[in-house]
Amino acid sequence: MRIPVNLASEPFQQVRPVLAATAALGLVLSASLASLLYLTVQERGRAAETRREIAALQQQAASLSREQAQLQELLRRPENAAVLDQAAFLNSLLYRKAISWTRIFGDLEGVMPHNVRLISIRPQVDSQSEIFLDMVVASQAQPPVIEMLQRMENSPLFGSVEVHSWTPPSQEQPLYRYRVSVNYNRRL
Repeated sequence: MRIPVNLASEPFQQVRPVLAATAALGLVLSASLASLLYLTVQERGRAAETRREIAALQQQAASLSREQAQLQELLRRPENAAVLDQAAFLNSLLYRKAISWTRIFGDLEGVMPHNVRLISIRPQVDSQSEIFLDMVVASQAQPPVIEMLQRMENSPLFGSVEVHSWTPPSQEQPLYRYRVSVNYNRRL
């Protein structure tokens, strides 16, 4: 029987692969640290540039708000009130004139069943340039009108529908008549 005896004060161990792996890991970590430092410095430069741009835009916004305040003050003077009223009146006329009847009728054609008649229509424009349609529609029966109202509510072009009144058929008017208001979602 053979007994291995090592008389050295420190026994031989194979640490070269461990040292090589540690050195490689150290190189990889050093490279990643260098790249992170590079990216940090680069991002710091971009952040400084962005802060300068924000400051410039804030200065522009402040100067524009000062200019707007001066112009509003000028318009609020009593001698300019007549001109301001006339401008508001002309703008409201232009808004009403900008309504496209062809577009309104085309959009209504898409939601109206064939057996519903459009008796009258009156578009109205509010201060936010939203269009409301006040209409009178008629049909020989109620279900086609109800179908039209449901189609309007489901359409992206029309908003909520409000039925103001309805009249049943009579001797003079053989059709059911509905007075309806609807939000029209086309912008001027």
